Amino acid sequence: MKDNRFDEKIDEIIRSSVKLTEEPAPELNCKLKAALYRQEAAMRKHPAARTVSLWYLPMILNLATFTMLAAAALLVIGNSYLAYFAAGSCLYIGLAGVLLTIVGVKRTNLKETIAIQVEKRGELA
Repeated sequence: MKDNRFDEKIDEIIRSSVKLTEEPAPELNCKLKAALYRQEAAMRKHPAARTVSLWYLPMILNLATFTMLAAAALLVIGNSYLAYFAAGSCLYIGLAGVLLTIVGVKRTNLKETIAIQVEKRGELA
């Protein structure tokens, strides 16, 4: 078995170097507290910017676009089989975009990534 010897001189030197001997002046503590209170009051006075998440916007635009294309295909194409096929394809692509957005939200932090911050007027600094 290994013999672990404890050196008291080195331990005493380490403990004395770690101890804090000086304390800050009381007026410095008061100034620091006052500055912190002022900063906290200023932060309360000006609320943080409002964050609006835009994760749903590409999904809605994709769904609206392909729904309108499906309606246009039904109205414009004369062959009924071809019109239904084109409309079904458009609706399928629109629903696939919804599914991809839902998977993207579940697998990543898409809500925090795609966001804008709206601040009140006059507070841009």
